[in-house]
Amino acid sequence: MTTLMEFNFPIVIYRFKFRPYRRRFVRTVTTNHGKWDIRDGIILRLGDESGRVGWGEVAPISWFGSETIEQALDFCRQLPAEITEETIFSIPDELPACQFGFESAWEMCKKDAKNEIDEFPASFSPSYSALLSAGEAALNQWQSLWQQGYRTFKWKIGVDAIAHELKIFELLTHTLPTQGKLRLDANGGLSYEEANLWLWTCDNLKANRELTPEIEFIEQPLPVEQFQGMLELSMFYATAIALDESVATLRQLIACYQQGWRGIFVIKPGIIGFPSRLRKFCQQHNIDTVFSSVFETDIGKQTALQLAAELSQNNRAVGFGIDHFFEQEDTWLQSLWKNL
Repeated sequence: MTTLMEFNFPIVIYRFKFRPYRRRFVRTVTTNHGKWDIRDGIILRLGDESGRVGWGEVAPISWFGSETIEQALDFCRQLPAEITEETIFSIPDELPACQFGFESAWEMCKKDAKNEIDEFPASFSPSYSALLSAGEAALNQWQSLWQQGYRTFKWKIGVDAIAHELKIFELLTHTLPTQGKLRLDANGGLSYEEANLWLWTCDNLKANRELTPEIEFIEQPLPVEQFQGMLELSMFYATAIALDESVATLRQLIACYQQGWRGIFVIKPGIIGFPSRLRKFCQQHNIDTVFSSVFETDIGKQTALQLAAELSQNNRAVGFGIDHFFEQEDTWLQSLWKNL
């Protein structure tokens, strides 16, 4: 747990407000964890005595290891209308999405009296990875996304029978342009034998690289508790493995690093915990990162992309190509702001 003892802040009182939201996906998100149709979250507002305002977002994904939306709401409801930095930096590690949302709002409030959007470093102009729907739908979906400028795509596997998914994969790799990149995301849904087969299949594609898109990595092939299996597989195959669910929170990320993982870390800032702690770890350790969305609104996305700008090392596409899963948010989000 991070405490106020780690910081040297003058005591500042912040007026605190929050508002829950619900957003329905225009197309169901299907993963090994199940089907997801509604995104629940919380918008936070902090204001200080000088008139500065900061916005934050709490967007939990409990099956990834964060708190539930109910736990986040309970935490917000028990807070008084006025809080301090001590309140924020005393949020326990069991509430990582709350840690992210509250510190994000606090940072914004401290930075800018006019609440202007931060400028990203000039050297950071990220490409985006677009999320494809699971199953055969991906075979048609990628084309419109390609026309929108996407060149990296993520496709969910471990959802259907492996033989069926391998047939779709063969079609997908023969229709995607060779300039494209493809990420396979199992969400921990493969057995050790299935992971071997997927990695072997991807390695064989490398022999015909001029005819197929690049398979950038397989994401979280095995369940979290099978870390050693993923460590072993990462040494046997040329196709890279990325950890996702295994490093959902900063505490998990540090544990995997200490156990020897030097492959790719998929970081979801919205549930990682305190941004300041993530910065500190990444600045001390040269890790290979992919920053990824938790299907947050533009409020959480702004902070997440700022962290990606600060901390990305290898210029990998960021996993924020998810707008096609929602209706436009401008109107309802602005209305929510005005009512806070």
